[in-house]
Amino acid sequence: MATSWSLAPLIEHGVQQHPTRVLATDGERTWTYHQVDADASSLATAFSGLGLGLGDRIAVNLPNGIEWIIATLAAAKLGAVVVPVSPQLSIHDLRYQLRHAEASAVVTIARWDGVHFLQRFHELLGDLPDLQYVVTVGDEERRADDRILSFQDLVVSGAGKPVPSPAEYDDTADLAVMYTSGTMGKPKGVPLSHRALVENAVRVAEILEITPDDRVFGVVPFFAAFGFGVMLGTLARGATIVWQPSFDPARALALIAEVKVTVLHGVPTQYHLLMREESFDPSRLTSLRAGVIAGSSVDEALVRRVRRWCDVLVAYGLTEAGPVVTITRWDDQDERRVGTVGCALPGVEIMAMDLMTGALHGPEAVGEIAVRGTNLMRGYLRMPAETAKVMTPDGFFLTGDLGIIDEDGYVKIVGRRQETISRGGTQLYPRELEDRLRAHPAVDDVCVIGVPHDVMGELVCACIVPVEGAVITGSEIKRFAQHTMAADKVPDFVRFFDVFPMTGSGKVRRRELARAIALSANTRSASALHGHALDHSV
Repeated sequence: MATSWSLAPLIEHGVQQHPTRVLATDGERTWTYHQVDADASSLATAFSGLGLGLGDRIAVNLPNGIEWIIATLAAAKLGAVVVPVSPQLSIHDLRYQLRHAEASAVVTIARWDGVHFLQRFHELLGDLPDLQYVVTVGDEERRADDRILSFQDLVVSGAGKPVPSPAEYDDTADLAVMYTSGTMGKPKGVPLSHRALVENAVRVAEILEITPDDRVFGVVPFFAAFGFGVMLGTLARGATIVWQPSFDPARALALIAEVKVTVLHGVPTQYHLLMREESFDPSRLTSLRAGVIAGSSVDEALVRRVRRWCDVLVAYGLTEAGPVVTITRWDDQDERRVGTVGCALPGVEIMAMDLMTGALHGPEAVGEIAVRGTNLMRGYLRMPAETAKVMTPDGFFLTGDLGIIDEDGYVKIVGRRQETISRGGTQLYPRELEDRLRAHPAVDDVCVIGVPHDVMGELVCACIVPVEGAVITGSEIKRFAQHTMAADKVPDFVRFFDVFPMTGSGKVRRRELARAIALSANTRSASALHGHALDHSV
């Protein structure tokens, strides 16, 4: 058992134990624990020379890569705080998050996915009074502004110099301020301590039995809590991190085979896309032994399909909980491994609370999942009113997720409190309907949303991504639903999509989807109510 969960001393101890072990690879290059630690120390020294140190917030606006890991470790060595941001953010969202976090510096890719970030930050500097430095990765242009610096130049300038570390590392201090995905509203800043993040990552890695011989591929981005935890857990266990800058299913499959990846982490959509890829061949993926599937709702059929080629565990969590709350185990009964999200991590308490009274529910009753433990956030950054809405007086965090906890502590998530559909006075849980509809052989992915209606309150719309090449109509989907669920749960209408709008962390943007449907559904809702499916491809 570690006496401290602070990241810097934990990794430095590992470097002393295995300096030449490979810490990271992208399939073309490799970096050892000693190399990465040395570069992180050099960068930390350079940051200190710029006046950055204890408690300062350093944003990281990068695709997955070695610089992400070096920047995180450099910040940890100084006692600074990492602020992960997505390179996919619009300039308005980027401005909001950096201003809200009061970031003193940002490490950014110079150009990425058609965006000239150096130019973007030139435009933003005047709007961000706290931002003192922009550190660019991969930029070869001359810089007229002395606030814009080269990542590699900083690493070189700090090489061989002592790192001005804090007198004592405090694992209750913040390691990161992470932003929620914003699928149901404005993103919120979530301060998480070293202990909250590192202990959580280590507990998951222990359950997965990660060893130094493992090669761990997280196809989730490091800026998401899921991906950040994968990075931390792999480092803490002395294993090798495998990455690609952004998720490419064909390249991911090739990388698994080339590097002989042993552990694969991803969200359900990514596993779907891997299996849809033309080059998908389980016989080339025999090195895989384990992984975690999490990040959004996971249906039983998907878990069974994935377990034929990778023996994944199912996890449930939230950014505010560091992020993992529950996870299945190897020795769980099969129905629990595919039909639940497991039971709580060590040191984490969970309960289901009555939505009206806040009282504790007994087994098998639907309630709001509440969590307590050292993995929790401190409270939303500079949002005391929002924090008060989700924290109980006795320290439980109200997740907003509805679920059932059985007598043995196993959890089944049935939906989000805000996503519950009220149709003619009946409360419907989209997750339940989605699970049923995914059983149709032509359905690759599904998202069920509520559409406002002046008579019924809300109507049920099933948004479907069909299996590639499948020919399917809304009427067929409705007939299937009529045979598999109660009459009041059958979708009022059906829409077909090629893809769903997604966040950078792989969650469906339900509000964006609902807006797209609502624009055209209002004039047709009466016919939908009378059983005429609206077949429409978007």
